[in-house]
Amino acid sequence: MTSLPRALALSIGQLGDPAILRILGKSLALTLAIFAALGWGASFAFDAALESLGVAKGSGFGTLLAVLAVLIAGWLLFRLVALAVLQFFAEDVVRAVEARHYPAAAAVPELSFGTALRNSARSTGRALLVNLAVSPIALVLLFTGVGAALVFWLANAVLLGRELQDMVWLRHRQALDDTAPIGAPTRFVLGGLVAALLAEPFVNFLAPVLGAASATHLVHRGRPDHA
Repeated sequence: MTSLPRALALSIGQLGDPAILRILGKSLALTLAIFAALGWGASFAFDAALESLGVAKGSGFGTLLAVLAVLIAGWLLFRLVALAVLQFFAEDVVRAVEARHYPAAAAVPELSFGTALRNSARSTGRALLVNLAVSPIALVLLFTGVGAALVFWLANAVLLGRELQDMVWLRHRQALDDTAPIGAPTRFVLGGLVAALLAEPFVNFLAPVLGAASATHLVHRGRPDHA
């Protein structure tokens, strides 16, 4: 068994690993590409809408509105996009940690591209549904200043804790009724920490990888057969 602080320390210590740096580079590039594509599409949509209202094409208003829309979307949707990208590259993160710390576990066959894509889609769908479900509560608490943010943080702490655990555990468990080795309180704290880091500019690009790496340590060191 290992504690969450120990798992985080090991994960931070591996950030300089070339394998982790490659994952960070790919995930950052893909995340930026997604928002760039959103901005490109929004620019065409706003230009068409403004032209229908009589605003001359090429005025630049459409581009300006698209930039504003992407900035707002980035603030609102970054957690969902980051989770989707993380799920897509989760196998790489887990493999990098296992290769350095748990070589015996690294012998498990890799997930196929299709499986990784389906896992990413399912995870993103769950995240979207959870955030939509708590939105009415957050809206009611909006006037409190911190109530809405707290509701979203609590929901995403539970969600991310489970997602981070499962992206590692589901590759290794031997039967469907196996009990995952990360306890609910630890999962919640891990998910809450990652959810908080996702809200911090610049650090939010590291948060998903740190979460996945920490979950890998917690899963492997929490298994009964870990020496």
